[in-house]
Amino acid sequence: MTPRHVKGIAVALLLAAVFSVTLSQGFGDAWKSQYTYAFSPVNDPIAIDLSSTADEATGLAPTSEPDAAAHADTRNQADSAPQAPARSTPNNSIAKPPAPPEPDTGMTPNNQALSKRVTEYHIDVKLDNAGRSLNGNLIVTWTNPGRKPVSELYWHLYPNAFQSQETTFMRESGGQLREDRATTNSLGGMTINSLMTEQGESLLPRLHYVQPDDGNVKDQTLAKLRLQKPVEPNKSVTLKVGFTVKLPEVFARMGYAGNFIMAGQWFPKLAVYEPAGTRGRAAEGWNAHQYHGNSEFYSDFGIYSVNITLPARYKVAATGFQTKPAKTHGDWKTLTFYADDVHDFAWAASPDFVYAEESFSAVGVPGVRIKLYLDPLHAKLKDRYMHAAKSALAKYAQWYGQYPYSTLSVVVPPKGGNGAGGMEYPTLVTSFAAEDDNPGYSLERTVVHEIGHQYWYGMVASNEFEEAWLDEGFTSYAEDKVMETEYGVLPNLALESSYMTDPAPLKQLSWSYQSHDHYAENVYMRAKLVLVGIEKLAGDKAMQKIMRTYFQKYKFKHPSTADFERIVEQVTKANWSDYFRQYVYGDEMADFAIESITVDSAKLADGSPAFESAVKVRRLGGSYGPVPVQFRFTDGTTVTRSWDGSEASSLFRFKHASPLDWASIDPQHTNVLDNKQINNYMKAELPERTRTRWSLGAAKLLEGIIGALGW
Repeated sequence: MTPRHVKGIAVALLLAAVFSVTLSQGFGDAWKSQYTYAFSPVNDPIAIDLSSTADEATGLAPTSEPDAAAHADTRNQADSAPQAPARSTPNNSIAKPPAPPEPDTGMTPNNQALSKRVTEYHIDVKLDNAGRSLNGNLIVTWTNPGRKPVSELYWHLYPNAFQSQETTFMRESGGQLREDRATTNSLGGMTINSLMTEQGESLLPRLHYVQPDDGNVKDQTLAKLRLQKPVEPNKSVTLKVGFTVKLPEVFARMGYAGNFIMAGQWFPKLAVYEPAGTRGRAAEGWNAHQYHGNSEFYSDFGIYSVNITLPARYKVAATGFQTKPAKTHGDWKTLTFYADDVHDFAWAASPDFVYAEESFSAVGVPGVRIKLYLDPLHAKLKDRYMHAAKSALAKYAQWYGQYPYSTLSVVVPPKGGNGAGGMEYPTLVTSFAAEDDNPGYSLERTVVHEIGHQYWYGMVASNEFEEAWLDEGFTSYAEDKVMETEYGVLPNLALESSYMTDPAPLKQLSWSYQSHDHYAENVYMRAKLVLVGIEKLAGDKAMQKIMRTYFQKYKFKHPSTADFERIVEQVTKANWSDYFRQYVYGDEMADFAIESITVDSAKLADGSPAFESAVKVRRLGGSYGPVPVQFRFTDGTTVTRSWDGSEASSLFRFKHASPLDWASIDPQHTNVLDNKQINNYMKAELPERTRTRWSLGAAKLLEGIIGALGW
């Protein structure tokens, strides 16, 4: 018997004992689950067809390379919900797939700029035949967005995070991201072979590695280039860079898994130069950080034109769209991609991709070609991936604003490639890897989440180094809305709040959190709860207006937490400084408790016998508007009072013909920031030796513990 089974049996026995005791004391109702789960409605015109064919995946046999171009002119939580049912139909119902689309030629990029386009990259990159290294050359033009001359440029060299165990990323992460661990082959790095002016003069001696965050001289993920002469405001400088990347075996967003390649953060990328006023900045300057274990990325908007050369057997998914058919030369081919008004460029390649494409239009989605690059194990799940992508795009566009790009690509890494999974890039997202052939709703949730990042990160380009909650928390909030409206899956917010055992400020450097789990619990889950808290206090319609107004004002910009707070106050016409001080800038949760109950004999005004009950409630965390308190008497009478929660404690007194049976704070869990609901409920008349507080959600908490041990 393995240790996990021993623990599971022990906890199960403990649960049975506790359950028996609680039933004997009248606490049966405290074990009612508040979690609701539903399958996708069968009458939904765009719901998943659960009766469609399964393997029957023959309808999705690998197709020719998806060369088609489009006219230029959306973190992952594993659901504890049951798996979606497998699909099957008679074999004679298998449909033939449509022929893959032919590439368009003579494409013209969108002339209307949506962003300031601070950078413009022209990159030529070649994947070696073994699929283990990249050789690239880029020409980048940077335009000074500030009001002062700039004498130096900062470059992110992210692949150098994998140079050794001594880099800042590896020290902080311990060689692990989420559940994916580095292997002995997960070493890699970037070499800058040349750095020249347009005239061919070498600037390589002027390039120096810097470590402004921790002084770790072993870290080479950030470099500073001292220019020969300053770049004046609104003027530009153009540089040529030659570079080589050794790809690691994938575990942290980039690398290889067999013959699958994920090229994320793969080229020398300029940092963000922030003009005065950006994110509340008093004086303009560079925002440049090393690559940390918990941090993601921050870049300026611009234009990308990228030529990718690789063995002809590979299919390629990439940011933006392909501008012309592939050029073949022997066993090699070159594909050209273009994207504008984006702040990154990523691509993935595999000879095994099963390709599918559909056009999609909806309100706010004027015409998008959704491209799936599936691992063969998930070829039969094409309809589920496509439905999730369409649902997410339609809802986000409806709620927040238009999706302005012409493509959206979804990449499914192979088994063993999960280090590349669950990640967002402009117009391209990755799902989790195809680890099994019948995943539950975690498939849909991951796609919905990553497409949400097209809005919260992609267009509203917050600083993931310093304010990660503005993209992860917002995306988690939006993801829940799509899962509820499109799949009938409701979040268990009371249970999620109970996980907040170590709350921390949301606005802080990503690497200031104690661990990756601590980071994720706060910037994903607690941040989402803070947004739901605003929704509960302001109302659904006001929250919808807040989110849409924030997106519309700050799309293609770099907003801050203070910018969002101002939007909340403008829409609600109320002061939210206390709320943000406690729950965003501070580490508070809204914990309210029943502290004591006393019941004494008394008499009513007419002299008849009665009982006087006194209930003391206490605020142990931050304030959170009015809090309902419910009182139940032994004759079945129920009384509800509202407590404003502003004072540290309050005393409720009642004279009633029957004694008080129990009292409960917020029995409907309207206060989503209460993370210690075990003290929300108290039984009035119990022997002193067994008097115990119980939460109406305690059962779910214990179920979560058992579930964790069961894995």
